[in-house]
Amino acid sequence: MQYWIPKALAVSVLVSLSGCSVFTSDAHNERNYRAHEPVKTPASLSQPAQDPVYKMDVGQYDNNPEATNYRPPAQVLTIAKGSWVEEADKQARIYFDKNDGIDDLDVFIWDSIQAVLADNNISATQQNKMQGTLETDWYAIVKPEESWLWGDDESVDLERFKFTIEEKEHQRTASLTAELIDFKGDKPLTDLLKQQLEVRALNQVVSEFDYRYRQLEVDMRKRQGIISLELGFDNKGNAALVTEQAYDTVFDRFSGFLERLSFTIVEINQETGLITADYAKVESSVWDSIWGDEPTELPIDEGQYQILVSKTKQGGTSLTWMDDKGETLEPGTMNGLQQALEAALIKRGIKI
Repeated sequence: MQYWIPKALAVSVLVSLSGCSVFTSDAHNERNYRAHEPVKTPASLSQPAQDPVYKMDVGQYDNNPEATNYRPPAQVLTIAKGSWVEEADKQARIYFDKNDGIDDLDVFIWDSIQAVLADNNISATQQNKMQGTLETDWYAIVKPEESWLWGDDESVDLERFKFTIEEKEHQRTASLTAELIDFKGDKPLTDLLKQQLEVRALNQVVSEFDYRYRQLEVDMRKRQGIISLELGFDNKGNAALVTEQAYDTVFDRFSGFLERLSFTIVEINQETGLITADYAKVESSVWDSIWGDEPTELPIDEGQYQILVSKTKQGGTSLTWMDDKGETLEPGTMNGLQQALEAALIKRGIKI
């Protein structure tokens, strides 16, 4: 099963997390202010003594009663593996550390920028791959269907950005900076709006970088022969664990993997692909924690289980988990089971 993340969903999550305010604030409405007069003393009493050092004038406010849409500065989102930012950095900039599987970090970032341009149906007006600089053509960083995130304006602004990649001499770390170089719009270009647009453009590339590296991780696991289990469905529509690995490869080795996770194999039916096994949780000891051999605990109860190994219509393999009565496990249990099994595969370096 190909691992992918819907880019539209990822971008929408980026917008909501990066600090774009949707609702207007009524905190500065003039009716919310109260000016207090000094204490009035009855004529028959003396005015209380007041230290002139602490005397304060009565506050007077002349605010616009119309609600104003206030937005905080946008945040650079370090959602990609190995990405980070420097605190108090005034530029829209992010740093990437070289992850496993990436041959050339600057090339990987460059390809992510090109993919973002393709998604926006634009090209670069100037680019120098050797220097790591690229200037985009005009495009709307905020699409018409997304304009509600920015207010009630009907017009759509257009922007041009310059992306700059700077790689360290050791080639293990590189930074990416987004700079707004031109702007067309009805609203005035304030420093805050400029910062929001630059960070939004940068976060689109970060999202693409994260998407492409997750795809690379799946490919690396396939090349290493380690199963990549994802939550999906078998051919009958039951919740199952799905992998792109071939049926023969999975069926021949999966029983051995189960034995290393505190299962005892009861029966293997070659014709139907059904594996019956008993699961018993093993208590870890102090020595296990010292030597790093703590057993993996699965989010299922002790007892007998049936695992149906089947071919999928896409050419991969599905693993349908059932209890001793043949009832398929609930999707919530399957989700926890998928995470535990895949963590065990990676932690132990088990190849199936």
